[in-house]
Amino acid sequence: MPTLRDAVFLLGAPRVGDLPPDTGAEVAFAGRSNAGKSSALNALTGQTGLARVSKTPGRTQQLNVFALSPGHRLVDLPGYGYAKIPQALRHTFLTLTADYLARRRSLKGLVLLADIRQGLKAEDHALLHNRHDLPTLVLLSKADKINRGERQRLLRELAKIAPETAYLLPFSAHAGDGLEETQAIVLEWLGLAPSAPID
Repeated sequence: MPTLRDAVFLLGAPRVGDLPPDTGAEVAFAGRSNAGKSSALNALTGQTGLARVSKTPGRTQQLNVFALSPGHRLVDLPGYGYAKIPQALRHTFLTLTADYLARRRSLKGLVLLADIRQGLKAEDHALLHNRHDLPTLVLLSKADKINRGERQRLLRELAKIAPETAYLLPFSAHAGDGLEETQAIVLEWLGLAPSAPID
């Protein structure tokens, strides 16, 4: 049975119509350009170079597809919200993401990355409300940058404003916080593991 460590780059699609056939199961990863999405993907798959990590946010400018097997995929959505990206390009990225979420039937779950210190921004809320029927995991990234007391305080505050269908989890690609739980949830969504409990 394939695992997240089996992920390999399949293709980059500038349009939803360029994606592989809409069959099987895939999990999408979204987030602001500086939320640590690429680092999270690399940590979850145990690979250092699967997703390109750059000092310049906003490098992901298409739908990058990683295959675990012919019927199981991870999709890295374009980052959004980075101030230095031209407004027109930011709008293009958000439109592409919204189109993907609305049309893709093989999509089984969404992982949204958000810096725990910055919270959920307007673009994050818009994305979370795009598909109410979709299981959503909000990874509050860079949790290792703050102490546990502050982490719990921010988690409680964010839980008050996040959709009820979203599961919030402190996460650190560097320290490994939330890593195993996230792996279990993603594998469950893909149909590759027993159900992972989500409170």
